[in-house]
Amino acid sequence: MSYKNPNASTIKSNQDGQKSSLLFWILSAFTALFLFWAPFQKGLFNGNTYEFERPIYSSFVWAFIILFIMSIFLFYNWKLNKQSDLLSLVIWLIPITFVISSIFAASSYYAVNMIYIQFAYSVFFLLGIYISNNNLGASIVRNSIIYSAYFIVIFGLFNWFGNKEAIFKLVKWFSADMIQPFYQDAVMTDANGVRLTSVFQYANSYAAFLIAVLLCSLYMIVISRKWSSLLIHGIMVVPIIISFFLTLSRGGLVILPVVLLAVLPFLKPYKQLVYIIQMAVSFIISFIILNKITNVGIELSKNFVSGLSLQGWGVLLLASIINAALALCIMKYIAPYIQTKLLPLTKYRLSNVILPIGAVVIGTLMALLLFNDTGLTKLLPENIKTRIENINFQQHSVLERGTFYSDAIKLFKDYPVSGAGGGAWSALYEKYQNNPYVSRQAHNFFLQYLVEVGIIGLIVLLFMIGWIFYLFIRNQLKNDSESNNPRFIFYIVTISLLIHSMIDFDLSYVYLGILLFLCLGAMISNIDVGQLSGKWTAINKYKWIYPSVLIIFALVMFFNSTQLLNANSNFRAADSLGQNNKSINEIFVPLNNALSQHPYHPQYADFKIDILLQAYSQTKDERYYNDATALIQQTLQREPRNRFIIEKKISAMSVKGQLPEVLALINKEMVNFPWDISFYERSITIGFELGEKARQEKNNALKDQYWNQSIEVYKQVQAKTKELEALPKEQLQGRAFGLTKNMALALGNIDLIRGNYAAAENFFKFQLTDQFDDPLNKQMARSYLATLQKQNKNDQALLNKLIAKDPKEKDEIIKLVNATF
Repeated sequence: MSYKNPNASTIKSNQDGQKSSLLFWILSAFTALFLFWAPFQKGLFNGNTYEFERPIYSSFVWAFIILFIMSIFLFYNWKLNKQSDLLSLVIWLIPITFVISSIFAASSYYAVNMIYIQFAYSVFFLLGIYISNNNLGASIVRNSIIYSAYFIVIFGLFNWFGNKEAIFKLVKWFSADMIQPFYQDAVMTDANGVRLTSVFQYANSYAAFLIAVLLCSLYMIVISRKWSSLLIHGIMVVPIIISFFLTLSRGGLVILPVVLLAVLPFLKPYKQLVYIIQMAVSFIISFIILNKITNVGIELSKNFVSGLSLQGWGVLLLASIINAALALCIMKYIAPYIQTKLLPLTKYRLSNVILPIGAVVIGTLMALLLFNDTGLTKLLPENIKTRIENINFQQHSVLERGTFYSDAIKLFKDYPVSGAGGGAWSALYEKYQNNPYVSRQAHNFFLQYLVEVGIIGLIVLLFMIGWIFYLFIRNQLKNDSESNNPRFIFYIVTISLLIHSMIDFDLSYVYLGILLFLCLGAMISNIDVGQLSGKWTAINKYKWIYPSVLIIFALVMFFNSTQLLNANSNFRAADSLGQNNKSINEIFVPLNNALSQHPYHPQYADFKIDILLQAYSQTKDERYYNDATALIQQTLQREPRNRFIIEKKISAMSVKGQLPEVLALINKEMVNFPWDISFYERSITIGFELGEKARQEKNNALKDQYWNQSIEVYKQVQAKTKELEALPKEQLQGRAFGLTKNMALALGNIDLIRGNYAAAENFFKFQLTDQFDDPLNKQMARSYLATLQKQNKNDQALLNKLIAKDPKEKDEIIKLVNATF
């Protein structure tokens, strides 16, 4: 007979609780550290190039370590009891749609990166659900988000006040690599003036981030029960508002009231009024010092003066302390009075929307005052005043975004079901663009998402977001009596990022994407709605399967991620060896390792192809040429639209003198790059060269074929130039597009040989100057003067200058005049 301990179940439960608690603290620590680390990696911007990939690959390693620990945690904490638990399964449909879209991806490299990114998002979604499942976890996640955001704001202001080297020393050990001893472009100057960008290096996305941080800070002021917490948040509101205006983001100014209207209805009427009062007071204080802070930063960007920097800090600190003191007074004396007066209003069903409607009316009036030159904008600094006055629907940035959106729809129509894979816009936008702009981002998250994963992928995403919002709103309505809900900041962050991402590429920052999914998960953690029926909970006897699968998946993805990271390290080593002029054998050791660890990476392959072609040109060893062409073909199979690899193929064929094949390839790629004038230029010039060769060989039919083709290409240039003339005058066309000097020289020569002297004259005098150190200009001047003489005309002044520069040109012109074709 065996003895059975009556306390065995209790002991096992305690042991499981201890294991779970230890795992909880490890996951919480990982999450907090990540939220402080990630922003300083340039926000983990997915720029689809080697330069941006290292910190992103590092974040994958982080994510799958977290997933491994999370999987063990879920052994003790996961059951299929609520819809939020079901969502922890369904979330994996999002990366699966990217896996499906990668089958026909425009770029394998972009697509695979996006698959990893989506898996990382899913990991942080799970973190949001299960780490925030109790009040302690929710508090850790909330405070990690808020205080890491405050640090980003402070970091930005250190840069604004010229203390960039000092603050960078504090973060250098864990931030992205910088060539200079400061964080590059944390403050940057463009056509709009000096702009604050902080860690993001892009003002508009920083503005989106600040909208979320500002509304979270105000909410924390309104619900804080401890005066110390209230004062911390109260001190930070003014720096946040100042930073927001220093971004000079017009989109941010437009989106802020929209997000505010999405936040207010979830608050009780008295909290809405207190929230708006706190916000109004903070904005008034910020406006008072904005001019001073702006001017200090502009001056310091030109020349650092310690006294001026201290003056700026002093003004900001004083204003922040005053704001915190007023916030405390409002909450202590005014908020209770407002609560008493507005308490009867809460009995009405639509009471929560009355004040937001009033805010819309007041906001509209304020907008009219700002935009109609009533004098209110005169209180603002000149650069901010100019930005506000320029807010209208006929400005370049608005018109250009409209073009991006319409071009995205054109792209989507060719890949409607499953999309063209991750990074599709970046890979394909040049084929579909309406004019020659340069933008590897569609400036709209949902449209960019649509072209990547098609209608199926977008439906999955919208279904997920809709389901989460449905559960969150139901829970809010059910717990209406709970007036102080610190979890509400997860909703504020989510709605802020989603709304602003409709007009910009905020979610191309992997850090902001992770923040979004972390908050989406936290929104539905520990909610009182969405209980599943018994048929679902019956599955719980197999609950171990899900964490087991996640453990295996985490291990596989962790090793794959470390391989990507190692490949990047090897390529960096190869690049360094190349810059130091090391031998080809030395360079190829790490470079081949990089390509074996990350096969057909376009930039790794491009680097190797370049070295092989250089080696061939120096040694004429066919092995180098064959290796280069083989790698070109292999890479193009996976990266058919990669411009760099296409150029390498053109170079490889040109080395062998395969001009007809080069011309055929260029004409083919003109369809994929219809606004790249270099393709048209090379098509015309190569066509002329091949036609001239045929003429010398007495093959007139082939000559006419090539030359007529060159003329047809020029007609395409003329037609597309006319299309650009139809653009609204406020919209810039982007890159230069039109007749170039090389094209003019080739076309002029065709007309000269054919005896069309008037037409040839017009081509030869295109952008002609007397700067004869330029061989092209010298050649065009010679042909121009000869063409004039054939028409019994002359340009004596130009002729004198050319002969003075090079007396031999006189004979060259006579030869050209007397030449017969």
